[in-house]
Amino acid sequence: MSVFKSTATGVAVITPFNNKGAVDFDALSRIIHYLIDSGIDFLVALGTTGESVTLTNEERNAVFSTFVSEVNGKVPLVMGLGGNNTQSLVSEFTHIDTKGFDAILSVTPYYNRPSQEGLYRHFMALDAVTKLPIIMYNVPARTGVNMTAATTLRLDKEASNIIGIKDASGDLSQGKAIIENSSDDFIVYSGDDETAIELTLLGGDGVISVAAGCFPITFSKGIQAALAGNTKEAEAISARLNPAVNLLFQEGNPAGIKAVSKLKGLSDDSVRLPLVKASDALVEALQPFAEDLD
Repeated sequence: MSVFKSTATGVAVITPFNNKGAVDFDALSRIIHYLIDSGIDFLVALGTTGESVTLTNEERNAVFSTFVSEVNGKVPLVMGLGGNNTQSLVSEFTHIDTKGFDAILSVTPYYNRPSQEGLYRHFMALDAVTKLPIIMYNVPARTGVNMTAATTLRLDKEASNIIGIKDASGDLSQGKAIIENSSDDFIVYSGDDETAIELTLLGGDGVISVAAGCFPITFSKGIQAALAGNTKEAEAISARLNPAVNLLFQEGNPAGIKAVSKLKGLSDDSVRLPLVKASDALVEALQPFAEDLD
């Protein structure tokens, strides 16, 4: 059984930049400790929220090293490693240093828009060479293709090293189908903050969250309530969080969460083009949530 099965709330961590656009490693260390001290169960380094596609290889390796040294085994650590060139990604999986990491989060290929058979073969190719357990990441709004429940269940059955999925489809019926038909030890995390608590109430295993990066205590309480079957408490917390969640994604991710990170004094709000900072109006709207939600 994976070490992740007993955990509930993971965070896709931002990569902070200073006002000159360089990676701010001091701020990254500060954020890592803030999340651990707030009770987050595991961290994801360089997922989509980490703006991984805008980092050089040298920056990426330095960010990974910072996570390993700062986390130092306190919580499980997941490496974001995906792409839309299967052959190239297989080579990365084979050669990358995974010391200090517990699993890999790998997104479905983007832009290519592969068929379900193509998605299946892509993940089976990674499964054959991986050094670590794989959590698949389905996020059709970003990739242009949805990995269906049937394909997910096929991979659960046939792959040796795939342990779960982060489903950011926002489709609760799809998530429910995976939960009800997958093997007992297959992990189903929500990747959609707005419906995460609801999917957990349906039997999911929690969330890999953006919003929990700045509201870690509140979000964790909501997920824990859902895991315990306390529907009333979980839904009440979800109702508190959702207005903030909607704002966070209003101008793209991670512009919103970086704005809150700055409001909380954790990091600057700089992003790299083609993304831009949150507008003044959005920052103003987020201010009360930054003050009220922990």
